[in-house]
Amino acid sequence: MAQQQISLPAKLINGGVAGLVGVTCVFPIDLAKTRLQNQRGSQRVYKNMMDCLIKTVRCEGYFGMYRGAAVNLTLVTPEKAIKLAANDFFRQRLSRGELKLSVFQEMLAGCGAGMCQVIVTTPMEMLKIQLQDAGRLAAQQRKLPVLHTVKLGTASPVLNCSYNVGPVSSIRKVSAIQIAQELFRTKGIQGLYKGLAATLMRDIPFSVVYFPLFAHINKLGKTSEDDNVPFYWSFISGCVAGCTAAVAVSPCDVVKTRLQSLNKSANEETYNGVADCIRKIMRKEGPTAFLKGAGCRALVIAPLFGIAQVVYFIGVGEFLLGQTPFNLYSV
Repeated sequence: MAQQQISLPAKLINGGVAGLVGVTCVFPIDLAKTRLQNQRGSQRVYKNMMDCLIKTVRCEGYFGMYRGAAVNLTLVTPEKAIKLAANDFFRQRLSRGELKLSVFQEMLAGCGAGMCQVIVTTPMEMLKIQLQDAGRLAAQQRKLPVLHTVKLGTASPVLNCSYNVGPVSSIRKVSAIQIAQELFRTKGIQGLYKGLAATLMRDIPFSVVYFPLFAHINKLGKTSEDDNVPFYWSFISGCVAGCTAAVAVSPCDVVKTRLQSLNKSANEETYNGVADCIRKIMRKEGPTAFLKGAGCRALVIAPLFGIAQVVYFIGVGEFLLGQTPFNLYSV
């Protein structure tokens, strides 16, 4: 491992391609996850993931399942690229000429990768959640016998336009750019980084679990020390490690989603930070609320990281740059 030179541009391309392909495949499930996490017990709109997807298609059309996908597809390239490249960088630095990293060193590398990626992850998730949750709020308002106004955390006129009470057809859709501009105008840069602490609380443990677990599962696919791991085994390793890490940090993801949702219906709780959010969810919804959308998140993360590791393994970036692809984790 110490003798191999990591090509940062190639790794950035690999992470970007993997992110684009993965997000396109699993985004509808991610939308269902966000809506399930945000709904409260007394105001349930969706029973489960399939019910959410069916109602979304029925009320908003097929492309309603991809609401907010544009911001994800735009920012997932730098997000995944930073995550994977940072992990490679820290693994190389921590190896110090050794051929094998200890589990603790692998966890440190994952921790460093998680800390780096939130630079992009936090604003990306912030914008995506506003767009994804709009359909749930509209559906919830239609279920009420008396229409209530929607509470807006930012009192934003731009955001207010996209959450008018009434039929879906009458909702004026706004773009992620408009929401970002309004947040920046009213709150400054910190408006785009609302929920940063919760994002760190989710992404650092995720990376600490995922990267060492993937490395060790992937090694099981080697028939001998000199052989490379088959690409299908890299895919399976990425899926298993991603699924495990996703479920492990699901409670943190629920807290992050609730904190980053600026728009709430009249009877929904508002939160003042991570501790306040955890306390109110526990008191009003019980501990099971922290596992809302856990199955959806596992179904999103497993193929997403499986695809990422296959792209990494094949070496799309190295091929495009005229380099020889290699599998970093095969050593």
